[in-house]
Amino acid sequence: MNKQLEVITFGESMGLFTPPSDKTLETATQYFRSFGGAESNVAIGLARLGHSVGWFSRLGHDPLGVSIKKTLRGENIDVSKVKLIEGTPTGFMMRHIKTGRVEVFYHRKSSAASMMEPVDVDEQYIKQAQVLHITGITPSLSSSCRETVFHAVQIAKQNGVKVCFDPNLRLKLWSLEEARSTLLPLMEIADYFLPGLEELELLFETSDWNMIQDRLKNLEATSIVKGGKGINYVVSKDDTSEVPYELANKVVDTIGAGDAFCAGFLSGILKGLSPEKAVERAHLNASVVIQDHGDWEPLPEAEIIDQLLSKQHFVER
Repeated sequence: MNKQLEVITFGESMGLFTPPSDKTLETATQYFRSFGGAESNVAIGLARLGHSVGWFSRLGHDPLGVSIKKTLRGENIDVSKVKLIEGTPTGFMMRHIKTGRVEVFYHRKSSAASMMEPVDVDEQYIKQAQVLHITGITPSLSSSCRETVFHAVQIAKQNGVKVCFDPNLRLKLWSLEEARSTLLPLMEIADYFLPGLEELELLFETSDWNMIQDRLKNLEATSIVKGGKGINYVVSKDDTSEVPYELANKVVDTIGAGDAFCAGFLSGILKGLSPEKAVERAHLNASVVIQDHGDWEPLPEAEIIDQLLSKQHFVER
């Protein structure tokens, strides 16, 4: 079958309200409006790197939902399977920095996206992709969302579509025990697994790296472990590779870094690179994002990553 889209992903995208940097949510009287969502962040990242991407979800038929859909379409993402639902709202979140810490307040209960069902997954749509990307956030939203994720993965596996899984463990959304009961089975059927080291320590209930490696080597997936001290790891059945990285020159906002990493990794894989070379692209993509504000706004174009990889000097003027 002709693969018309390289990557398809789905999940909840929410409105995002933040105060000016010198204010908190309590003291601000004006707010910046944007949106965020792990899967849509990855979709934007991939599209900016030159890939064909589709994203679907349920959004409320309200100003937030319409704005999110239009913005994603403007980023060259296929949103033909997005549903705008009357009578159910688009979720939103509010975020600020208080006493040096990022605090996020979610307003997503009974949101349109939390009511996704398996019927929202179009089999013919999934079949046309090379990769289906999922995260652990979507199944945490509701039992119907959990069924939707497993249904989409089943369709992908039956049709030779690779599955990329980022656990994105969010303990504000469910307990660790609930998370394990869903994330570990998804890990078992993924082709690419992109956890953070701290997530693995929680999911596997150990901080022993040798034990963690043994668990990962029993998977069918190629695992990309983020968050080592100056090192990311590529773990397959036969080997563990270390991919060193350099710290960014400055860190402004780390939110969205994991999604940028995932987009960079998948971009490398789609370009035919080895997992190790794909991880190098992934790290550079994330390092660009954390040096500016926004969940997805700083995501770079392919030319920027190519310049960084070749260490070309940027001519300002």
